[in-house]
Amino acid sequence: MNRDNPLVLGIESSCDETGVGLVRGTQLLTNTVSSSMDEHVRFGGVIPEIASRAHLDAFVPTLRQALAEADVSLAEIDAIAVTSGPGLSGALMVGVSAAKALALATGKPLFAVNHLVAHVGVGVLDSAFPDGLPPNLGALLVSGGHTEILRVNNLAFDVELLGSTIDDAAGEAYDKVARILGLGYPGGPAIDRIAADGNPKAIRFPRGLTQPKYLGTAEQPGEHRYDFSFSGLKTAVARCVEQYEADGVDLPVADIAASFQEAVVDVITSKAVLACREHGITSLLLGGGVAANSRLRTLTAQRCAAAGITLTVPPLSLCTDNGAMVAALGAQIVMNGGEPTGLRFATDSSLPVTSVFA
Repeated sequence: MNRDNPLVLGIESSCDETGVGLVRGTQLLTNTVSSSMDEHVRFGGVIPEIASRAHLDAFVPTLRQALAEADVSLAEIDAIAVTSGPGLSGALMVGVSAAKALALATGKPLFAVNHLVAHVGVGVLDSAFPDGLPPNLGALLVSGGHTEILRVNNLAFDVELLGSTIDDAAGEAYDKVARILGLGYPGGPAIDRIAADGNPKAIRFPRGLTQPKYLGTAEQPGEHRYDFSFSGLKTAVARCVEQYEADGVDLPVADIAASFQEAVVDVITSKAVLACREHGITSLLLGGGVAANSRLRTLTAQRCAAAGITLTVPPLSLCTDNGAMVAALGAQIVMNGGEPTGLRFATDSSLPVTSVFA
């Protein structure tokens, strides 16, 4: 196995995207994704059984397309990486079963990796860090099911959790608020679009876990100094909408969306910068599906620049679930001397972010 510049095939099936990516070292060769999102829209969220069946139908065509786009064969691949968790149990099983079958048929080493850390790993692609990952590196992960601040001591082996959501993740809050506002699913892109026409200062929605009793001080940190909570914000939006309707007033959807979005990104960015400052983090990777949000990208960049923190943000096409991020993390593990997982592993729908690979 080539450990200096490995060609890695990545397989991702944790939710509703069937992703196959190919990465050579830190160079992205192809990122092929087949999404079943349209099949879930009428339900207002992802239906696990539908997602699993869609993965079964899409995997082989997606794999063939990825190999063709990269102009490589399975025989040329050095290793296979697959998401083993966290995610939807049935969906994970499809990708893992496919990866095991490929590994068994080709004799290629197989690495089971963490879906969340892979969102961070995508930041290393295409010479984002030509001299290797910088020291004092942190990561802000914002996705449909997770909102976390990480310290990345070693992307392949050692990721430390500094703060996380204690209830709804940011992406969940977006979906729920979009449903309240009648904007449909998925909620993140819908709210981001309409918020551009609204006033983010129109309504002062609550900022969860930002009171002194939760924050504490640098010397005596509060229990939730770096943690997030968006459940109360979602409820506040619902009560606001109810009040407008009770008063018989037209609902200012754009203003509510913009004000909600500002509350979310304000808390995320302020806590991320706070954690970076207090833990000596000088470089920050932004990852996860919600990293595609325009306001989050803008405010994170502004606050990182003001704090002297170098920010790296992946291209929009690499923010949502994809196989390239899995391949990227797999390549990092290979280049750092990690041993293959083998075939005797199971999926883990609640795999913690601190477990980089099985």
